[in-house]
Amino acid sequence: MIELGAVLAFPLAGGLVLALVGERRYAPAINVAASLLTFVAAAVLALRVFEHGPLLAVERQFFVDSFNVFLVALTAFVGFTTAVFSRPYMRIEQEHGRLSPARLRLYHAMYQLFNFTMLLALLTNNVGILWVALEGATLTTVLLVSLYRTPASLEAAWKYFILCGVGIAQALFGTILLFFAAEKLLGAEGGALLWTELDRVKAQLEPTVLSIAFVFLLVGYGTKVGLVPLHNWLPDAHAEGPTPVSAVLSGLLLNVALYAVVRCKVLVEGAVPTMFAKSLLMGFGLASVVVAAFLLSRQKDVKRLFAYSSIEHMGIITFAFGMGGAIANFAGLLHMTVHSLTKSAIFFAVGHAAQKAGTQSIDQIRGLVTQSPMIGWGLALGTLAILGMPPFGVFASEFLILTTAMREQPWATPFLLAALGIAFAAVFSRVQPMVFGETTVRRLPHRPAMMPVFVHLALVLVLGLWIPPALAAWYREAARLIG
Repeated sequence: MIELGAVLAFPLAGGLVLALVGERRYAPAINVAASLLTFVAAAVLALRVFEHGPLLAVERQFFVDSFNVFLVALTAFVGFTTAVFSRPYMRIEQEHGRLSPARLRLYHAMYQLFNFTMLLALLTNNVGILWVALEGATLTTVLLVSLYRTPASLEAAWKYFILCGVGIAQALFGTILLFFAAEKLLGAEGGALLWTELDRVKAQLEPTVLSIAFVFLLVGYGTKVGLVPLHNWLPDAHAEGPTPVSAVLSGLLLNVALYAVVRCKVLVEGAVPTMFAKSLLMGFGLASVVVAAFLLSRQKDVKRLFAYSSIEHMGIITFAFGMGGAIANFAGLLHMTVHSLTKSAIFFAVGHAAQKAGTQSIDQIRGLVTQSPMIGWGLALGTLAILGMPPFGVFASEFLILTTAMREQPWATPFLLAALGIAFAAVFSRVQPMVFGETTVRRLPHRPAMMPVFVHLALVLVLGLWIPPALAAWYREAARLIG
């Protein structure tokens, strides 16, 4: 109980403090400290759940099991490393004149509040509060994406706000339908919005109502996942916002939105004894992989390039959860982990690379390994990892997903293989000259924070070579919980 409260209290308190002093020289240290305390609390909570089982708290309004506590720990960890990365990054942005003190204060406060909304969405047992938390995440992210106040960033923020606002409205309607379906069994005061109660009576819920509700919930939360054709906001938001925001969008927000979809899928599968939910997830997932792979080859902005890569990988994860079963769910959870770690590491490297070159244009960033070997090799290794090269963890998770698809959904395997091949060629052909070409970059006024990059990549490498038995047991239990 104390650990759960601490996980939510630290980012909320950090956001409130930084709203007052977020422009001071010591504000980045407060941001890092709040994120570190959040991660420590999340680690303690994870150990408690791992040893003693699921936890219900605050009159059943909060629920922690192996599935969501794994994501809580991952969210807190990436939030902490991103805060470490943002210290020199945002200082350089301020010295380049892109940020005023007021905007820096807004960044620090909204960063902590964004983490708070993500963790609240993961920890709540109430599907209504889940919706409120994701709506709060939308509002904080809009302010972060528009931080530079350029015409392009304001357009990206408005596009994000409009598209995700419409999407979240669809999710609200799906939540209302879910409540109406459960109210007949549980009563208005009987926990009709509590996920644990819904899970207990899911076999008795009206299948038609659940099917309609799932369509709205998938479209609503799928918009925030960035699934095709609901993805148009994502490349602009990644390209125009500060790089730390791009890292947490890819590493955290997409996972949390997909978590909401998977929780809903569990209910629908219990009420609708068909392939309805699985088919929708596999369809949206496969479309996202294929469309994103082809769009990768057209990108000229490095952050947009990796934004489309995020769409591709969220499609792979969605497809894995759509197949279901022990192996596919295990692979989906593993891919969630390694994608979050790898993609955030890539954005860390890309952010400093863009600062050195003074542009995000792929054609104007050259020779990183000559002027800054740490940034160049960080970007090169991160790119190889995200493209699924062995022995990195992305290869292991993609291999499991592909072999499961060959056995259970052979019709989809050629599309997956073709899309992965096209994505590999598109990304590698653009990153290789950025790293090894004729140098066009300059030195940075402050030493870049490369430690988070190599810590993330080291973890991804370890997960590709060896998954600790305790972590593997954790993944298996989470895979069992989601069917």
